[in-house]
Amino acid sequence: MFRKKTAGPAVDEKEAPINAISPAAPVDAPRVRRAYSLDDFELLATLGTGTFGRVRLVQLKGVGSFHALKILKKSEILRLQQLHHIKCEVEILSRIQHPFIVNYLGHFQDERRLYLVLEYVQGGELFSYLRRQGRFPDHVACYYAAQLVTALAYLHAQHIIYRDLKPENLLITSEGYLKITDFGFAKIVEDKTWTLCGTPEYLAPEIIQSKGHGKSVDWWALGVLIYEMLAGYPPFYDENPFGIYQKILDGKVDFPKHIDSKAKDLIKKLLSQDRTKRLGTFRNERAGVRNMTLIIIFLSISVCSGCLRGGSEDVKKHKYFGKVDWDAVLARTETPPYLPPVGGPGDHTHFDEYPDSPVDDAVILYGEDRAAFEVFDQF
Repeated sequence: MFRKKTAGPAVDEKEAPINAISPAAPVDAPRVRRAYSLDDFELLATLGTGTFGRVRLVQLKGVGSFHALKILKKSEILRLQQLHHIKCEVEILSRIQHPFIVNYLGHFQDERRLYLVLEYVQGGELFSYLRRQGRFPDHVACYYAAQLVTALAYLHAQHIIYRDLKPENLLITSEGYLKITDFGFAKIVEDKTWTLCGTPEYLAPEIIQSKGHGKSVDWWALGVLIYEMLAGYPPFYDENPFGIYQKILDGKVDFPKHIDSKAKDLIKKLLSQDRTKRLGTFRNERAGVRNMTLIIIFLSISVCSGCLRGGSEDVKKHKYFGKVDWDAVLARTETPPYLPPVGGPGDHTHFDEYPDSPVDDAVILYGEDRAAFEVFDQF
């Protein structure tokens, strides 16, 4: 079960180089990965399906380890003009490593499909757990939100915008922690990007209005997510996507009575229509990077005086997270509120059942179409 995504064709945008890394949060060196082929894996259950293909549980032959194999139909990627997004996904996943982001193990391809080898996260989607529970008590929502704050801070420090935060893209490990998955809409951007993409209920107003958007759209999405965890439904909902967009642009948020004042205040500040006032927006994004000289001088002075503010630090300092030990969050030493029961490393009971697809249901590519995927041989 999933909400429909919105994705426009990839266009030329001002994109940061892949090695544009903030010195405040250096990326781990690219991990050494072995070369895989489909013959290396035993294909097991289908864990999920999507526009381009499906995700299968697989077992690595001769080793016995279990992984998630994302299988993408090349013909569908080209038909929907999503090659750039998939390239960005692979490029970003190959460079990042964080406790609350799914581990990427490698990729390979054949004449029909592109395959991404990922960490298998057994506990299923946060979406499924939330639907079973109806809504989360405050301490559970805070527990999960704190993990996401650290993950978004890590990504933003490297100029990465995630752009698809929602319960369906959050997996629960057998130890009870979250892992962000599906980086199909993630992008490395220094300033702004203009592609309309994401899930309607989670889109920030500046995405809908095509004003250009930056990292602050992820903080907006976090506000939507915290609301949905606490209320059991998103703050902006309509049967028609255009109705959702209108409600987002109107900006009116009605809170159930059981949501406390600290949570309300945080959500309101994350859902600020004015992105320059939105909690989590860093000062250079607030300024629109119109005068880089002044910004660099300002940041240098701030760092020297020890008073650099903005970005994720403002979110962490909000009173809603007043009892959070951020070091313990990153160290994963907190006691999880929920441990998904698993019956072994290959157990997949927390995922829905799907029928198998025919082996030859993807089109073989030739000529320029086949050559378009040679870019994946670069990393």
